[in-house]
Amino acid sequence: MPDFAFILAGFAVGLIVGLTGVGGGSLMTPILIFFFGIKPYLAVGTDLLFAAFTKLGGTVSLARQRLVPWRVVALLCAGSIPAALAALWALRHLGPDSAAAQRLMTSTLGVALLLTAAATFYKVLVFSPERAAAEAARRSAQFAHASAPRHWSLPVLLGAVIGLLVTFTSVGAGAIGVSVLLLVFPHLPLPRIIAADIAYAVPLTLVAGLGHASLGSVDWPLLAQLLMGSLPGIWLGSRLVSRTPERLIRSILSLLLAWAGAKLVLI
Repeated sequence: MPDFAFILAGFAVGLIVGLTGVGGGSLMTPILIFFFGIKPYLAVGTDLLFAAFTKLGGTVSLARQRLVPWRVVALLCAGSIPAALAALWALRHLGPDSAAAQRLMTSTLGVALLLTAAATFYKVLVFSPERAAAEAARRSAQFAHASAPRHWSLPVLLGAVIGLLVTFTSVGAGAIGVSVLLLVFPHLPLPRIIAADIAYAVPLTLVAGLGHASLGSVDWPLLAQLLMGSLPGIWLGSRLVSRTPERLIRSILSLLLAWAGAKLVLI
């Protein structure tokens, strides 16, 4: 496959992420597996570092705007990082390219994609720009206690579940994370929910990605080509976001993710 095809795939995923906010892992990993024939363990490992580098830039920008609730990020990391290390230990024990590990990764990826499809479609049904703005204004009035969860253990457990999903599949820190964070931190304004989701994904995907790299599960030339396409794609998508029918795009994406997830579960 020509190198340009990988650059184009990175550009397309970056554009969609910029337009909709749907996590790149839920799009890039199935594309690498189904369209390019990349083995699942290489697709997951490469996509983890792809996500780490792209979300790092977003975190820096959000931190400069003082939107990142670091207390929330710390609670999520307290669960996700140990879970990622446990998942990496399991993959090292099984062997990332073994038949057992491949079955585990494909079936878990299928379930994660189905969950992401459901979370994406939920956003289509429930959220609108006007409602999100009103909700953010209401929560801002209660910001003194906004970063306090319903119970301290909930974000830690959420982080642990997502840490396992992300390490095995590279999917889970996007649409799933935002949807659950809205329930765990009901008074946190939506921009800070999104900022927390992006910020905690950086150390998680970096740890998981470097762990995969130590197992030989990262294709470095492929990673470079994907980043060459994704960075301008994200920039363009963020410029066009106000001119596109977001609900239509999210509806189509939820159907595509559901199809990919069902196909992986049935393999």
